[in-house]
Amino acid sequence: MADFLIRTDGGIDGFPVEGIDAPTLDHLFANQVLPAALSLQQRPVFHASALSVRGEGVAFLGESGRGKSTLATFLAGRGHPLLTDDGLELREDDGGIWALPNRPSVRLWEDSRAALLPPDATPLPAVSFTRKERFHAAALLPLATAAVPLRAAFFLGDGSAPGPTINALTPREAHLAWVRHAFLLDVHDKATIARQFHQVARLARAGLSFQLDYPRDYTVLPDVESALLAALDTALQAP
Repeated sequence: MADFLIRTDGGIDGFPVEGIDAPTLDHLFANQVLPAALSLQQRPVFHASALSVRGEGVAFLGESGRGKSTLATFLAGRGHPLLTDDGLELREDDGGIWALPNRPSVRLWEDSRAALLPPDATPLPAVSFTRKERFHAAALLPLATAAVPLRAAFFLGDGSAPGPTINALTPREAHLAWVRHAFLLDVHDKATIARQFHQVARLARAGLSFQLDYPRDYTVLPDVESALLAALDTALQAP
């Protein structure tokens, strides 16, 4: 669909194929190219949705189709401001890890859109390679507009659990999970990979990584919210 040249100084040149539409090109740039380019600037970005829950950053990571956007949209609709639907940039500052807000949009499959958004919600122009619909979140959901400290990151399971279950990951498990969901532009760039592994190691040691699984049933989502809030209360009480 397009070629992109990413320079080490941060510049990006795009060369779309003839006939590609502007929404598709914009989506490719914002969701694939830009996060990879930021990784070259020592700004780690991960495939994740995230919200501000009681002023604390909560992230959801998982393979495509695991329900990150559905869960984030549901929780935002319950009053927890949305940080990002996909593409979570983290920053280390003042001895902590901060989650930064990103583009105010959500992408949902038709069933999630029908279950979670008002019937009159108007989608943004379609992207050619996916049937997911995009919506401008500002008119539909509360948004977080400032960075918040990252309190917990939940890696989503496959939906086989009989009810909401949350388990802490060991540092080794957490390290592998974070790496699996990172944007890496060049797997042969040893310096960049080493730097990112050190960043991920700090995340893994921070004690904020958990596995979350629950049945993929919209009626279970309120119970998932209750389990998440209870887990956050426990995390806040930890030394």
